[in-house]
Order: sequence, then C-alpha cells, then structure tokens
Amino acid sequence: MNFLRGVMGGPSAGPQPSGADTIQKLCDRVASSTLLDDRRDAVRALKSLSKKYRLEVGIQAMEHLIHVLQTDRSDSEIIGYALDTLYNVISNDLEEEEQEENSAKQVDDLGSQFTEIFIKQQENVTLLLTLVEEFDFHVRWPGVKLLTSLLKQQGPQVQQIILVSPMGVSRLMDLLADSREVIRNDGVLLLQQLTKSNAAIQKIVAFENAFERLLDIITEEGNSDGGIVVEDCLLLLQNLLKNNNSNQNFFKEGSYIQRMKPWFEVGDDNCGWSAQKVTNLHLMLQLVRVLVSPTNPPGATSSCQKAMFHCGLLQQLCTILMATGVPADILTETINTVSEVIRGCQTNQDYFASVNAPSNPPRPAIVVLLMSMVNERQPFVLRCAVLYCFQCFLYKNQKGQGEIVSTLLPSTIDGNSVSAGQLLCGGLFSTDSLSNWCAAVALAHALQENATLKEQLLRVQLATSIGNPPVSLLQQCTNILSQGSKVQTRVGLLMLLCTWLSNCSIAVTHFLHNPANVPFLTGQIAENLGEEEQLVQGLCALLLGISIYYNDNSLENYRKEKLKQLIEKRIGRENFVEKLGFISKHELYSRAAQKPQPSFSSPDHMMFDHEFTKLVKELEGVISKAIYKSSEEDKKEEEVKKTLEQHDNIVTHYKKVIREQDQELEELKQQINTLTSQNEQLQATVTQQVSQIQQHKDQYNLLKVQLGKDTQHHNSHSDTFQMNGIQTEEVSKLKEELEEWKNKHELLQGQLREKDSVIEKLNSSQLEMGTTEQSSQTSKSGGLEHNSELQKELEMLRSQIQLQSAEISKLQKENQKLQVMNATPDPVLGDSGATAATSSELEARLEQEIKELKSEVKALSEEKESLKQQLDSSSSTVAILQDEKSKLQREVAESKKEQDDLLVLLADQDQKISALKIKLKDLGVPVEDEDDIESGDQGDEDEDGDEEEQD
Repeated sequence: MNFLRGVMGGPSAGPQPSGADTIQKLCDRVASSTLLDDRRDAVRALKSLSKKYRLEVGIQAMEHLIHVLQTDRSDSEIIGYALDTLYNVISNDLEEEEQEENSAKQVDDLGSQFTEIFIKQQENVTLLLTLVEEFDFHVRWPGVKLLTSLLKQQGPQVQQIILVSPMGVSRLMDLLADSREVIRNDGVLLLQQLTKSNAAIQKIVAFENAFERLLDIITEEGNSDGGIVVEDCLLLLQNLLKNNNSNQNFFKEGSYIQRMKPWFEVGDDNCGWSAQKVTNLHLMLQLVRVLVSPTNPPGATSSCQKAMFHCGLLQQLCTILMATGVPADILTETINTVSEVIRGCQTNQDYFASVNAPSNPPRPAIVVLLMSMVNERQPFVLRCAVLYCFQCFLYKNQKGQGEIVSTLLPSTIDGNSVSAGQLLCGGLFSTDSLSNWCAAVALAHALQENATLKEQLLRVQLATSIGNPPVSLLQQCTNILSQGSKVQTRVGLLMLLCTWLSNCSIAVTHFLHNPANVPFLTGQIAENLGEEEQLVQGLCALLLGISIYYNDNSLENYRKEKLKQLIEKRIGRENFVEKLGFISKHELYSRAAQKPQPSFSSPDHMMFDHEFTKLVKELEGVISKAIYKSSEEDKKEEEVKKTLEQHDNIVTHYKKVIREQDQELEELKQQINTLTSQNEQLQATVTQQVSQIQQHKDQYNLLKVQLGKDTQHHNSHSDTFQMNGIQTEEVSKLKEELEEWKNKHELLQGQLREKDSVIEKLNSSQLEMGTTEQSSQTSKSGGLEHNSELQKELEMLRSQIQLQSAEISKLQKENQKLQVMNATPDPVLGDSGATAATSSELEARLEQEIKELKSEVKALSEEKESLKQQLDSSSSTVAILQDEKSKLQREVAESKKEQDDLLVLLADQDQKISALKIKLKDLGVPVEDEDDIESGDQGDEDEDGDEEEQD
C-alpha cells in the first residue's frame, strides 16, 4: 500500500499526477519490480484504472500484462488481475451510463482495435486457452470472459486460431462440465460466440458430446420453466443445428429428438406464463423448426418428421395448439412449427387431419384454424400462420386435397356443421380483402397439381341470392373480378383462376364459354393504368395466355388462332409480353419466391404466394413463345401433343396392366403361401394319424395274441400262464441287457488294445531318446515307471473283464435253461408251483448279478477315465521330452558345424604356416619342422626319465 501512496500521491503531496502518468508509473513498476508482491499491487491498480482510463491502459499496459500472463503463471492472483484488466480494455460491455450516444461507434472501434493487437500474436490466444484449463476460479472465470469478448470483437479470426490450436475446442468443451454454475453458464456464452457461422467448429463441438450436456443442463434447470441459462443453451443448440446437415443427422441418430418432447408438456392450467417461459418455449419451437425446415435436404427433413411423430412430439404440439390460455405469440409459433412438421409427410398430415378441438361437439382442428384465418379480428401474424399451416397440410397430399374439395361438392354438404369448404367460400366472397386473398390462395393449394380436382370443382354451384338461379364457383370468381374490388382481392382471385385453368383444358373451355371474360381481360391489359394496377394487368395477361396455351379449340369463337389475332389487334404482342413481365419484376414477387412461409411486414404487402411464383416461372416463357407461333406451328405442336398423349395413354395403359398383373401375382403368391401352410398342416395331421393307426394296430395284435393264448389253455392254468408271460418278458429284457454288456465288453477291449499300442509307442520313443540324450534320463525313468504302473492297471482290468465274461457265459447258460423250460409245456398242475419257485429264485439271482455287473461296469468306466487322464499326462511328458530331444539335436548340429568351421580354419593356418616356413628357408633362416620339435621334446622327456631312475 506504501507503493500505491507513493505513486498515486497523498493529500499533502502537492499537485496530483495525471491518469496517464500514473498508468506509466504502474507499467514501469510491473516491468521492473523483482518482488512478486510489488508487481501484483501494480497490476491490481491497473485493473482499478482500466474502466476509467481504458484507452491509456490499453495502449501502455497491454504488452506488460501479456508478459505477466507468460511469466507469473504460478501466482493465480496476479494472473486473475491481469485477465480482468485485459477484459476491461477489450470488452465493450460497459454500463449504459458510461456510454454517450455519439461515442458508441468509437467504443466499438476501440474494442475491435485492441482485440486485433492482442490476437496479432497467435501465441496470446493459445496462452489464454491454457489458462482457461486452470481449475482455479480466479483464473478460469476471467479467462472465459476475456476469450468471449475476443470472439465478439474479431470472431472469424479468433475462431481460426482456436481451430488450428491443438485440442483448442476440446478444452473449451470442458467448461460445460464445471461444477461451478457461473463458469458453466459463461462457458455456454463462450461456445455461442465460438460456433457462430463456422461449420467446422460446430461439427467438432457436436461430436464432443455437446448435445448430451446441453440437454442435461436444460433438464436440470426445469425445461421451459427454467431461467436465462435455458435460453442460452437453446441459442447454442440453434447455432449447432441451423444449416448444418451433418449435425442435424447426428442429433436425429443420437435419439435426441425424443428428449425434446418433455419441453412442451406445459400442463392443462397454463397459468403463470412468465416472460422467460415464453422466450424459452419460443426458442424450443424454433429449434424444432430448424430440424424440419423446408430448406433442409428432403431426406433429412422426412426422417426428422417421422421421428417426431413416433416419439409423440407432434401430438404434444397439437395439444398446445388446441389448448386454451396460450399466449398469442406462442400459439402463432406453434402453428408454424406444426406446419413444417407435417409438410410433405403423409403420416403426419393424416394424423393432423384426425385432430379435433376440445369443443362440444368436437370440430376438426383444420376447421377451427380456418375460422381464425377468415376472421378479420384475429391478429395478422396468426392468420398468416394458419394459412401456412393449411398450405403445408395440402403440400403433396392428394388425399387431403380431395377431402377439402369434397366438402364443396353438392352431394357431401352437411347443413348442420361448418366445413372447410364453406369457410373458404365464405372468406372468398367476404368484404375483407385479406380474407379474400387468404381463401383464394388456400383454395388454389387444394387444386395444386391435381387435374381431377380441378374438373370436380367446376361442379360447385353457389346460391348468390334468394330467387336467383345458382351460379358456378368459376363464374362467381369472374363476376367479383369484373366488379372492380380491391387490388388484393383481385390479385388473389386471379392467382386462383390461373392455378385452376393451368393444365386443365376443360376448365379453360368453361372459362371461355362465358362471353364476358375475354373482353374483360383484353380491356384490363390494354389500358394504361398506374403502378398499383400494373400487377393486375400482368396477372390478366397470364390468365389470357393460359387460356391460349391450354386451349383445346373446342369452342369455335375462341380458338387459339382467333385469340392470338385478338391480342394482335387490341393489345399488340410486344405490349402483351411486356405486361406479362410485370409479374416477375415486382418486388413482392421476389420476396415470395424466397421461401414457402408467407412472411409479410403488413397486410398490404400480402400479394404473392410461393407456389404461384413457381407457376409463373414455368409458364411465362412458354406463353411468350405461344403468342408468336403461327397457325401451322400450332397445328404441328398439336399433332405432336396428340402423338405424345397417345404414347402416354399407351404407356399408362401398359402401366395399369402391369400394375394389375403385379397385384394378381401378389395375390397368387399369398394363395400359394396359404396353401403350402395348409398342406404342411395336413401332412402333419396325416403323419400323426398314421402313427396313431400303427399304435392301434399294435395294440390290436397284442390283444389278438393274448386272446389266442387264453382260448388255447384252460381257465385253471391262467395263473401259470401269467407267470410264464412275465418270465418271457423278463427273459427278453435279460437278453437285451446281455447284448448291451457284450457291446460294452467289446468296446473296452478295443480301448485296451489302443492303449497297449500307445504304451508300446511311448516305450519305443523313450528308448530311442534314452540312447541319444543323457540329460533327460531322470525324466525318462519317471515316464517308464509311470508306464509300468499303467500296464499293471491294464492287467488288472483284463482280469476283471475275464471274470465278467465268465459271469456273462453263466448268465447265457441260465438263459438257455429258462428258454428250454418255457418251450416245454407243463404236464400237470402240480408242477406249476415248483416252476414258480425256481423262476422266483432265478429272478432274484439275475437281479443280484445284474446289479453287481452294473456296479463293476461303473467302476470300470471310472478306471477308464483315470487311465485317460494318466495317458494325457504321459503324452504331455512325452511331448516335453520330444521338445528337449529336438533342442539337443539342434545343439549337437550346431556344435558339429562349429567343429567343421574350426577344422577349416586350422587347415588354412597350416597352409599359411608352411608357406611362411618355405619363405624363411629361402631367406636362409634356420627353421625347425614340427616333427623335429616333437622328436626333440620326446628326447628331452626320455632324458628326464633316465635321470629320475638314476636318482
């Protein structure tokens, strides 16, 4: 604090220094002080001066503050002060009181200039990203605010720096997981600025699990009842999804659409609509519209629409649509949202047609909405939304178009209830020009690209007044047109007539049949009227051109050639084409052609429909060419049209035939499938019945045999026959068991033979290994001992099997005796008691022996399992021994190879030594041969031996 007093000056220090001098001294202190406390105090003082002296601190202190961020990372307090100071310098978010109206632009430029200085060195932004990673609140929070301010001032440049920095976006995504709400909320604001108009960053943020985190935050905050944090999250979601097909697809495939449904569960009471709730719900509806926008690819829009229907989101929106007490702007946006959810999706359109309003009696939602559209007391924006909803309901929906037109036909009119057709006719002929225009456009959409309905609508008759005959709808439209009503009404009726007559020769004939229509159109086109009437003139020219182009020459007075001559005389071809061009040159035409939703700033601007602009674009050039064509060219064109129509008729006929054949094939396939299934069922029942018949036959034969035996013997012998029958059955059972034991015996003998062969192989292999490998003698001896034990156990098994075979032979003999006894009939009744006794004894013995045999067989099987285990262990030891043998063989081979190499080296050395000796001898040097040396050594040894003997 002494430092601050010295710098800022006290009351007795004389004149106080200016702000610029103080800032200069503080900057010098930051740059030159060696003590961290001094630098920290200086940075704190700069922070306090940065709001008042923003320009001076920015110019003089920015470089020093960046240096502090680079060098004093260990002290979180000074880093926090430095970041706050930079934020005050760069940010334009000052209090309104401090900003004057004439200096607002200067302030904006100041923040942008300081930002440009800061990001000139990309390392500064990278340094800021590393500081944002710090967990310390006093570092992380000011870092987030500073980075947000940089993005606000120079968004694209800072986005590019963050995009190229390693893990730049991923570091910022961690802010959403921070447990401190202040940092998390400011992190959402930072990501809002980061994702603006940058598809690459939007994709990275989306794939960093942003959708999951943001939806979790919205749920935690209470969905639409949440505060401003929910609003910020929704704005960020809009940034990520709007005009980004990749993120939209990821959002749909991640099943996040299903998580949007709870947002619109607003309850039945609908009381307490706070301003924040209205804002949140408005943004939620806009987010739904982003996913199903007509500007998205058709496939993506269609899949999102289906997902919204299957998860119940569309049903929830329709509930809000029909609820009471909903604010007007929410209701309007809900209607627009439902419109785009059902647009072009047949399933959703069918569901919307089935929705009823909660009234008594219930009315279809379409009827209730149309009542609002033709009601001039309703808000203009709401009426536009209802028109858009009706257009989307009829878009590519021939079924819905037919249902609307059918409510106008005489056979289906119900006098007790109001229908959609009656409401449209009422709006078409009301005194409100806006209702006229909306009803005309809605009816035109009911006829869009549907020639059948255009013809059916010609049947509609209207009762204009009591006592007068009814007139057709077409005639009534032309009557109102000729009465000179408002421009908006006439434009709407002309658009309806152009849509109705296009591509429908019958409608053109009906229109031309009225003799007043053509003179009215030529009179309107020929006059030179003001700018307001130019649009009507252009539409009249278009309607007359459609009457020429789609004319089938069925009326003699209004053939194509005569109408062209009329235009040439009354209007002039060039003038006609010029008036026709007034439509596409109009400013309101260009606005309507941009998007399907009717969005007008005021009712007076409501002139053109989006679908009608497509029709004008399609027909303008065609009609201009048709006006200049001669009669011969028309004839040729008609001939070409006829041939094309014939060709089309042939094609449609064959298509119809093929379709019918396909249907017949499908039906035949279904019949074949049903017949095959029935055949399989019948075959199954037949096999069951055959088996049942066979069982009955067997039972019948048994009964027959038993009856034959009963008739052969006397009644007194019945007991003995029963006993004999029991004996024969038991003997047959014994035979079967003996056969089983024989088979088991043979199997055991085969297994014993296999084991003998395996043991012999093991013995032979171990003997061979014993001759070659000395190191493995101990393991071999263990293996031989093991094999000898196995042989002993096998010998025991053989002895047991021999005993078993002896017992089996005994049983066979006894079985033969029993058979002999059964074969010989009993001579007298007294012998039956003895036979019964012997048979009972035999039964007891047999049962006992069978039990013993079973127990022995069980013991043998257990021994067999143990032998198998022992064999497995012995085979594993043999494998180990074989591995060791192969290793030893490889070592022996390597040692042999080394010996051969040594012998070769020794031979080479001997040759070299002999050559050297020869050279030495040639030089005259005395050299002793190895033989001489060896003989000399032996002589020395002999002498030494003699001396020893003498001693």
